[in-house]
Amino acid sequence: MKWSELSIHTKNEAVEAISNILHEAGASGVVIEDSAEFAKPREDQYGEIYALNEADFPKDGVIVKAYLSESSFLNETVEEIKAAITNLTNFNIDIGENVVSIVEVNEEDWATAWKQYYHPVKISERFTIVPTWEEYVPVSTDELIIELDPGMAFGTGTHPTTVMCLQGLEKVVKEEDMVIDIGTGSGVLSIGAALLGAKSVHALDLDEVAVRSAQENVALNKVDDKVSVFHGNLLDTVKEPADVVVANILAEIIMSFTDDAFSIVKPGGLYVTSGIIAAKRDDVKAALEASGFVIEEVLLMEDWVAIIARRPQ
Repeated sequence: MKWSELSIHTKNEAVEAISNILHEAGASGVVIEDSAEFAKPREDQYGEIYALNEADFPKDGVIVKAYLSESSFLNETVEEIKAAITNLTNFNIDIGENVVSIVEVNEEDWATAWKQYYHPVKISERFTIVPTWEEYVPVSTDELIIELDPGMAFGTGTHPTTVMCLQGLEKVVKEEDMVIDIGTGSGVLSIGAALLGAKSVHALDLDEVAVRSAQENVALNKVDDKVSVFHGNLLDTVKEPADVVVANILAEIIMSFTDDAFSIVKPGGLYVTSGIIAAKRDDVKAALEASGFVIEEVLLMEDWVAIIARRPQ
C-alpha cells in the first residue's frame, strides 16, 4: 500500500496542536523530530540508554511527520491541513517556518520499523511502560507495569506531558478515589490511576479512534473493571464529581474550561493538568486560580509543564 509522508517544519509550541490537526485529518501515524533532542543533556536516573543519530533531527525547530493513505482526495486534504496550521496563529501559537513537504513511501518501510526503538521505559519511581511485544521482568515488588501497543495513531506514553501526569497521579491518587481523565488518548493515564488503586476511572475523548485505542489498552492491562471509556467532548459525559481529575491537553483548552473543571473536582480534591508549553505556564496558573483552585505544585520537564491544583474544602 502506498502512503504519503507529510512533513511540517514548525516550533515546539505548535507540536501538540499540529499533531491534533493531523490526526483529525486521518493521519495514520505521527513522528516528532525535535532539534533540541540531540544536544540536550540527559539524566539517567532510571537507567535509560540513549543512542541518537544527529542526522535524524532538524538543525532548528521541530519537524512533525504524518502518514496519509494515498487517495484522489489527498491534495484537498493537504490543503486543508495547511490552512488549519496557518490558522493556529489566530490563537497566538508560534508555528515557526511552517514549511510543508510531502513524499511517497511504502507501507513496509515504516509500519513496523519504529518498534525497534520502543523498549520498556521506567518513567517514575513506580511506573514502567512496556510495549506489548517486549518481555519485561519487574525489578521491584511495588513496580507498576503499563503495557501499551500504541499502533500507528498514538504515542508511546513517554512524552514529557504524559510522564509528568503519571508522576502527578502517583503523588495524589489514593485507594478508592474516583478519577476523571479528560482527553484520554491511549488511556495510559486512566490505566495508571487504576493501578494506583482508584475505585473507578471515567475516561473520555472526542476522537473515536482514541476511544477504541483506550478501550483496547484498558483491557490489555486488565483494569476494565475500574475504567470506563466514553466518547465525549471535555466534560459532557461526566455526571458526578471526582476526587482527582487529570487533563493532558492543550493549554488553550485547559484555560477555556477551568470553571467547569472546578465544578467537577470534589472539595479538597485535586486537578492534574499538562500539555502546557512552558511559555503558557503563568497563563494557565492564573486561569486556574481565577476559578478558585490553589496551586500545589508545578512540575517541569524539558519545555513542558504540569500543574497540580487543589479545590479548597
